[in-house]
Amino acid sequence: MEQGANVDEVGFAPDDVSNIIKESIDSVLQNQQYSEQKVSQWTSACLEGCMKRLTSLNKPYKYVVTCIIMQKTGAGLHTAASCYWDNTTDGSRTVRWENKTMYCITTVFGLAL
Repeated sequence: MEQGANVDEVGFAPDDVSNIIKESIDSVLQNQQYSEQKVSQWTSACLEGCMKRLTSLNKPYKYVVTCIIMQKTGAGLHTAASCYWDNTTDGSRTVRWENKTMYCITTVFGLAL
């Protein structure tokens, strides 16, 4: 971290990241019904939206973004992630979004440079 830099200016901001994820998903999936033919397009659009917004924050971070879209059928889904990093600067945020026909689970990992 640069000398004199404020942690708030360069740190991973989980609430901001959650809002970016939610807004990116909403912009793609709002008012959509699950369609197997569109899932690939939707996941790409969600990832691109998140990545554009995250990089526009101009923070010294590398980001990894994952997106899962699953049709609501009553099936179970469990996900997990583990990271070895610096807890004082790095972070992750997962948002579970849903409507009547699908789930979207998006995770952002932020790694300080």
